[in-house]
Amino acid sequence: MPADLPEWAAPLIAAAEPAGEDIHAALRLAQEYGRRLPLPGGGQTAGRWAVLAAVAERNLTVARVLEAHTDALAILAEAGQDPPDGTWGVFAAEAAGHRVDARQSALTGVKPWCSLAGHLDSALVTAHVGDDRQLFRVSLRHPSVTVSPPGAWVARGLRTVTSQPVRFDATPARPVGGSGWYLTRPGFAWGAIGVAACWHGGARGLQNTLLRISAARHGDLAALHTGIVDAALYASESALAGAARDLDAGRACGADGDVLALRVRAVVADTAERTIKQVGHALGPAPLAFDEEHARRVADLDLYVRQHHAERDLARLGAAVTARGPDAR
Repeated sequence: MPADLPEWAAPLIAAAEPAGEDIHAALRLAQEYGRRLPLPGGGQTAGRWAVLAAVAERNLTVARVLEAHTDALAILAEAGQDPPDGTWGVFAAEAAGHRVDARQSALTGVKPWCSLAGHLDSALVTAHVGDDRQLFRVSLRHPSVTVSPPGAWVARGLRTVTSQPVRFDATPARPVGGSGWYLTRPGFAWGAIGVAACWHGGARGLQNTLLRISAARHGDLAALHTGIVDAALYASESALAGAARDLDAGRACGADGDVLALRVRAVVADTAERTIKQVGHALGPAPLAFDEEHARRVADLDLYVRQHHAERDLARLGAAVTARGPDAR
């Protein structure tokens, strides 16, 4: 087991792969082990991300559920609130034609892109409070909550981690932090890097397949693809390790944390995309057609990494670096 992995994580990692796409098994694992993950920025950030990456290496469905659940727990801890038991999600996406308003500690409106809303017990939901946005905690079991059927979900990756709109009709809600706190707190950037740790683990799972098959092959091309993937994963792992040190040393707050998250996510997303490409070039169509686990991992990672907003995020990074100037690099 790698040095950063805590001993308690071994049963979780072992149980991840056989869980397959069973969303109920993924939720059980998240609830059983979620509170054991160290909080980001608390001195054991590398261990937290190592667990997420190791789970993702074996099963991206379980990692996707675990990451969202533990992100919610970390947000509540950052706000000084202790959540009740159960499974949690974070619903913060916005989309044209959908809006949730908060009035007198009750939420009304429709929230898009609510992953696993029909399976979770509770969620953290962003809502409009006048011209600002604020975070609230709600029970998804309340009768005023209506989860739309997942019929529109046609994804081939993360097939059972469905996302659908949720309607709130004067749903009782408890504030988490003040107005604007959710987006300005240090943990917003830290949670974004936790997602990248899952991308890194998914790419590492593809590397395992590449190494296993390439070991039986000879020639420069097999070595070329293996070398490209290894170098990319080394850069990705180094970026995550450096970010963990910065968080734990208090060097990732405010604008510094925002830039750090954009940089790390860019490096890891590029690694994930490069790994998908090179493994495909190296192995051809056969494992995509006949290896269920490999084909699922490719599809899962391809969808998951789209949480990186590609050129838009790179443009945000470029603008931030330009504004800081050469002396602040």
